[in-house]
Amino acid sequence: MAKQNFKKSNTSMFFSAFNYKLLGIAVLLIVGGFAAMYMENEINGFISLYVSPIVVMAGYVLVIFAIIKHDRQEMEED
Repeated sequence: MAKQNFKKSNTSMFFSAFNYKLLGIAVLLIVGGFAAMYMENEINGFISLYVSPIVVMAGYVLVIFAIIKHDRQEMEED
């Protein structure tokens, strides 16, 4: 078998691990909010009118924050 030479790339990832964790939490909030809306199955229910839209909007705000947030320590190291 031939050995493969893997070169280490000096390019860094666009987002940090913290950003990806925030994006994951945001996706869970959005999916959870829509699932709660669907599972209540009432038009005038408390959860589908008040709780779920707040959870979904919090997810969208978290997505925007995760995209905009920039790790300043990485900039100082470069």
